[in-house]
Amino acid sequence: MRLKFLLRPNWLTLTLVVFLFATACFLLLSPWQWGRHHERDAQNEAIERSLSSPPRPIEQVLPDGTAPSADTVWSRVEVTGTYLPDDEVVARLRSVNGEPAFEILTPLRTTSGDVVLIDRGYVAPNDQVGVPEYAPPPDGEVTVVARARTDETDPKSRDAFTPSDAEAPHIYAIDSSVVADETGLDLRPGYFQLTPDQPGVLNPLPLPRVDAGPFLSYSMQWIAFGIMALAGWLYFTVRESKPGGALHDSAQRAANEGSDSADARRTKKPRRKSVAEQLAEDEAAERPLSVPGRAAEQQHDR
Repeated sequence: MRLKFLLRPNWLTLTLVVFLFATACFLLLSPWQWGRHHERDAQNEAIERSLSSPPRPIEQVLPDGTAPSADTVWSRVEVTGTYLPDDEVVARLRSVNGEPAFEILTPLRTTSGDVVLIDRGYVAPNDQVGVPEYAPPPDGEVTVVARARTDETDPKSRDAFTPSDAEAPHIYAIDSSVVADETGLDLRPGYFQLTPDQPGVLNPLPLPRVDAGPFLSYSMQWIAFGIMALAGWLYFTVRESKPGGALHDSAQRAANEGSDSADARRTKKPRRKSVAEQLAEDEAAERPLSVPGRAAEQQHDR
């Protein structure tokens, strides 16, 4: 039966690998890129809305201390209060326009008594790859306009720490709960990124690029890869089911090679002549040939 090759271990392994890869393409990799595409679309829409809408008081955008959500992220809010520079923290391992940076986070107590975390912008590392000197926040009551941001998540759930050569604690992800644990302040969830020309701003953080990105094409590519893998498996399956398949040919070659080797073992190699035998043959070849009748005449003369 020609389909018996489907039960061979090497073919079963190939089939398993192909179907696992195709399943990952259809159910994991393509949906993952599709989800990132929708996230980018939602972010672009939120940024465009914030550019066209005027800033509003924080209590109107986020009433009762609610956390920023997909509907309110990037919204411009207006906050009035006093900076708390003694509770400042630094976000490390950041990147701005492809360059390393530190982001400076300073709590601000609002006139209503709430405390919000303000991202005052970024500073570039100094020559010793540490936090350089930067301007402190202004004293007294200020009114700032900032963009609402959702808390980040550190995959390793690391706490804040203070390096030996630093004054302010450092964090790996901008998470208001981590800052609250470090400073002891009752911070509102989320944080607020200052826009340019605001009191206390350092180097304002740029907005993300408003474009679709490559995620939709990546999603389609993973689907194409899964289809190509299944199509290739089907092509080779059909080819091997017909006479002259690669597996059949290899099996036939192996059988022929085995037969040839058996014949070679049965065929004895000629025995190699010894040196004495070779000298005897050479001496016999050098002797003159006898002529008929001449030997009789020599005998008669005697």
